[in-house]
Amino acid sequence: MARLVLVGLPATGKTSVARAVADAWHCVHVDTDALMSERLGCPAAQYLRLQGETAFRDEELEALREALNSDAVVSTGGGIVTTLSARKLLERERTYWLDCDVEVLMQRLGEDDRPLLTDDPREALERLRDQRVGWYREVSRERIDASGTLEEVTERVLAAAQKVEK
Repeated sequence: MARLVLVGLPATGKTSVARAVADAWHCVHVDTDALMSERLGCPAAQYLRLQGETAFRDEELEALREALNSDAVVSTGGGIVTTLSARKLLERERTYWLDCDVEVLMQRLGEDDRPLLTDDPREALERLRDQRVGWYREVSRERIDASGTLEEVTERVLAAAQKVEK
């Protein structure tokens, strides 16, 4: 069982925050996209583009299963919640939803390869938020404001996790 799992839209900082939480707890960070890339021999985004979303979600589910079997802080891809089997797994974990305004996400996007945010990233993020918000709520113990600095968001996650331990 993982120590903690982060879910949320692209650019909410799941990977960076999970890495910082893992550092604070002196444990390992595992990223599901990185596990997929390792296993498939190509970047997760490239696999999605070449094989399609159905095949991608199947591989993502396997990566999630592997990650959850580790004593780690886990960061997931933004769409992990679209798969019912993944949601069932996440519901049993100490899962937190990182969330912030689309404006903040737009500032953070940068040049990352994000196939689901093609021509109009703002419109895509708003659409993804509308589609996924219920699933993020369903699997998470708490919504955490992901606006602010890495240090601020990490502190919010650590504080939320500490509440659960008490």
